[in-house]
Amino acid sequence: MSAEMDRLVAEFDKFQAKLKQAEAQFAKVGDMQEELTALEAEVTSPDRAVTVVAGPSGSIKDLRLTPDALRQQPDQLATSILATLHKAVAESARKQAGIVDEHVGTAFGLNVSDQVLEAQAAGLGTTVEELESNLPEEQPQQAAPVRDDEDFANNDLLRDDRRTPQAPPSAPPSASAGDQFLKNLFNDEEDHR
Repeated sequence: MSAEMDRLVAEFDKFQAKLKQAEAQFAKVGDMQEELTALEAEVTSPDRAVTVVAGPSGSIKDLRLTPDALRQQPDQLATSILATLHKAVAESARKQAGIVDEHVGTAFGLNVSDQVLEAQAAGLGTTVEELESNLPEEQPQQAAPVRDDEDFANNDLLRDDRRTPQAPPSAPPSASAGDQFLKNLFNDEEDHR
């Protein structure tokens, strides 16, 4: 009886470890939401007369004009404001994509940063390489997603996808109801049909 109890305890510990992994992954989503809410991209025009602060989803948080900006002709100032605004919103989108990639990109096999760069390059009628060469130096380049086989998002929560499916061993006639429950918990749904 002691060997069966030890095995049940080991199976339960394995289940608890998977639940802790799930909780950690969900905590990352909350952290991501907080980072996205606080996101800001500040861009200043080349003549330093206009500064725009963009937030998540292209929202404009601030627009600052220097006294030099107010001495410009209206058309010149409007052009400078719009150009700076577009750059700030684009930078905000790239930062937002970087945050998403950092928190969930690997888990879901995404590279949102590359998708954003491709869309921006297409919208501007340029190449991704040309766009990247004009990015501010502090713009970090996203690393390729790394496969983390211990991350529950890459596997079913209750089973290990790296192993080849095997038929479950038949339960001895004296198996307890708790034993059967734990065995069923870790098997594929197809095994139960």
